[in-house]
Amino acid sequence: MEKVNQKAKGPRSYGQFCALARSLDVVGDRWTLLIVRELLPGSMRYTELKTSLKGIATNLLSERLKTMEVNGIVERRLEGAGVGYALTPWGAGLREPMEALGRWGAPLLATGQGDDAFQPRWLTLALPALLRGATAAPPVELGIETDGFLMVLRVDEDGPSAFVPDRDPASVLTAAPDVVVGLATGAISIEQAVAAGEFRGDSNVLRTAFVPARADVTPQANGD
Repeated sequence: MEKVNQKAKGPRSYGQFCALARSLDVVGDRWTLLIVRELLPGSMRYTELKTSLKGIATNLLSERLKTMEVNGIVERRLEGAGVGYALTPWGAGLREPMEALGRWGAPLLATGQGDDAFQPRWLTLALPALLRGATAAPPVELGIETDGFLMVLRVDEDGPSAFVPDRDPASVLTAAPDVVVGLATGAISIEQAVAAGEFRGDSNVLRTAFVPARADVTPQANGD
């Protein structure tokens, strides 16, 4: 078992000898998992976190970061002239349960973005989670641009992953965030996504990256 802070706890405890309950003691407070979401792609400075997490009070963000640091989930790092916050190896282990929770909640996105805030970088976590099980040999890399943010969705023998590229990919889908999510969940077809946005490159890359949606992430209608 990985060495962790076995005395980690939040301001309130369920007081139960259960791994799930004790996990929620540590990460169940409002905003905590969203801070983890922000840090999964890489470290961020305090001001960057505050900007991305619209709605969180300055004092609450400071409190959450302090608690997460004490509990061994987050660590501070010197980066150039400032300090950045990064996940510890134990904190990074939250990726898998958070991806599973994201897949479970995918049907809740069917109503569209509406007035809700959105950061394109969140897709680097969401897309690999929604496309779990997809594989490709040889690997394919598809650029996805939404709201001016470019990321790459890579699918290989080990499954999907996403990252910010250092060069422009050959094939790029440009679309609104709800179109990209709809495509990943199977709510819309590839043809509908291209019609709603723009695509350049090899269409086979697009079709390989977005395999037919699986039943566990497809929004279901009410009724039978």
